[in-house]
Amino acid sequence: MYPHRPRTTRTAVGSVLVFVALAAALGACSSSANKAADTTTRPTTTTTVKATTTSTADSTTTTAASTTSSSVEETTTTAPAKPIYPLTGVENPDPAIAARPALIVKVDNVDQARPQSGFNEADIVFEEIINDRYTRFAMVFQSNSADPVGPIRSGRLQDVDLFTMLDHPLFAWSGGNATVTNEINNSELVNIGPSKAAVYYRTKDRKAPQNLYSSTEALYSQTPVYSPAAKQQFAYRPVDAPAAGTPSAGAAITLDIIKARWDWDASQGLYLRSTQGQPHMDRNSGQVSTNNVVVLEMNYLPGISGSPDAQTLGTGEAHVFTGGNYIHGTWTRNDIHDPFTLTADDGTTIQLTPGRTFVELPRPGNTVVLPAA
Repeated sequence: MYPHRPRTTRTAVGSVLVFVALAAALGACSSSANKAADTTTRPTTTTTVKATTTSTADSTTTTAASTTSSSVEETTTTAPAKPIYPLTGVENPDPAIAARPALIVKVDNVDQARPQSGFNEADIVFEEIINDRYTRFAMVFQSNSADPVGPIRSGRLQDVDLFTMLDHPLFAWSGGNATVTNEINNSELVNIGPSKAAVYYRTKDRKAPQNLYSSTEALYSQTPVYSPAAKQQFAYRPVDAPAAGTPSAGAAITLDIIKARWDWDASQGLYLRSTQGQPHMDRNSGQVSTNNVVVLEMNYLPGISGSPDAQTLGTGEAHVFTGGNYIHGTWTRNDIHDPFTLTADDGTTIQLTPGRTFVELPRPGNTVVLPAA
């Protein structure tokens, strides 16, 4: 119901008409005087609204800035975040390379397999415990290339849960038993093994099975159309920011019968690897090195063919070595599509140094933090 409007009486209407007539007469008498007078323009103020949008990696904010006819503007701007290679955090000069999928190459680590090829070109390397108490590496490439890479060996069931987080990565391996092969073929890993692609060869300087090799260029030739880019796995600190944590010379890690050690070399800004008490050498590039060592303690359950099965979902203890410092924390992972979340004891996200990362997956209680030199 509309509000009640007061009525207008006839007497009031008449008074209004008389007033209007008198005003018209006065306006006519003064028109000539107005023509002779100077014209004065009333000052006006014009207000416009300009929208300024500031984007960061986490949020987008729109700010309205008011301006007047005096052209005074207030704006807020933030330089856009520079693109990075997702697996290293290094600023990205080549968008085409950054758009490539992750490429996983399974590499052996028995005595006869050393020295291997490809460590120092890989963006990330995982070391996992397998059968017979040895370990196997998964070299993960995207931003760099390696020729040759190997020796290439078989996969394991634990690879499916672990590497699905890389978002449909290419999976280069020598094959596996029927159960593992079926799991790989029915997973989101893209099988580009010898049974699928003729991009492998055997060398004559080693005996099978430690003589199967390829190159990242040849393996990338098997990339399916519309393959997604590799998914970022870790948080990285700004290049000019100091590393968190406390000083440490590195770590000594036992992975069943494999003894690995990482020593911080401040002159190079790298961690250098030793295996079984000897410098671990790469045939392509010298001693194995990395910018970050991430140790994630794993529970292993019995798997098929006597091969342990790392339980990469859940939570566990984490030891992170970066920039000559040590950070203690926990790892958490709730879904096979998710990367590991690394949280320091103070509740902050652990940030790595931009560069290459080596991920060790030992059983609990097998990591020794080396004191500062």
